[in-house]
Amino acid sequence: MIYSSVSLYPMEFDPELLTQFRENQKTQFLASQFDMYAEKRDEAVALGEADADMKEMANEDVTEYESRMQDLYQEMERIRETDKEEEAKPYGVVLEVRAGAGGDEAALFAEELAHMYLEYANKQGWKVLIDHESKGSSGGYKEAAFEISHPDAYRHFRYETGVHRVQRVPVTEKSGRIHTSTASVAVLPMRKKPSIEIDPGDIQMEFSRSGGAGGQNVNKVETAVRLVHIPTGLEVRCQSERSQLKNRERGMSILMAKLETLHEEEEAKKHSAERRDQIGTGDRSEKIRTYNFPQSRITDHRIKVSWHDLEAVLAGGLDQIFADLQAAVDELQVA
Repeated sequence: MIYSSVSLYPMEFDPELLTQFRENQKTQFLASQFDMYAEKRDEAVALGEADADMKEMANEDVTEYESRMQDLYQEMERIRETDKEEEAKPYGVVLEVRAGAGGDEAALFAEELAHMYLEYANKQGWKVLIDHESKGSSGGYKEAAFEISHPDAYRHFRYETGVHRVQRVPVTEKSGRIHTSTASVAVLPMRKKPSIEIDPGDIQMEFSRSGGAGGQNVNKVETAVRLVHIPTGLEVRCQSERSQLKNRERGMSILMAKLETLHEEEEAKKHSAERRDQIGTGDRSEKIRTYNFPQSRITDHRIKVSWHDLEAVLAGGLDQIFADLQAAVDELQVA
């Protein structure tokens, strides 16, 4: 359809956007109404040009039709912007834990942290999927990755990225000395439409047999996938699905989340002075919290707040910690 260049209304309508509105299920009906009024507008313009006696009435009709077109156009734009915001909003997170300094004790602590977060997610009724687990020689996690699917997951877990420190007497310690060990946590938001693109030529892909329970298929078929992004060296392993294709797709989603997070961290370092409204830097090398077992105390070093009843917290009782962190963020933003 060709719209007349004669317009009594000052707003211009983008032809490319109109094409998108006609193809989008959410705006198709509004777009059809827009086209109907555009056709009526063109007919009124033609009538006014052909009959001088009808010009004044035709101009009034043109103004009315274009006013309705503008209203419809603005509503379709609002729907489009809402969709873009929804696409940018994380639908879940990948939560990674890694043992740090402290050997076997660090691996045991990494597993306790993972259990703490997964228990919290389960209490919220969120879907949890194990993407990858690598056990330590004496138990615990050398590293592990979990996918937690819920729109609220990132809002709750986003300030958990960093180094977590534990102070306690290890089971293997005979003299009763308190040891300090660490584990790192990384929270990666997952979005429906990533903001970056990956060149397929930059991806190295390997397949292997999955370990653990899952029946004969798990052990006999190479379903586990390992992806490496060559330019950055970032690596992803996924073995949660029974098919190679599904593991590859899930692995690519996780790799995309890692690359987006890496990009955001690099941008944050460039503009560190503008991050006064955030708790910490979001850097996994930053020491953020200490879990002191002898005193049953947890201290967050970023907001200088401590909580007690450590056992309940490790069982997934994170509500107060998350609430206090968010209150600190809100206070900084107001300031």
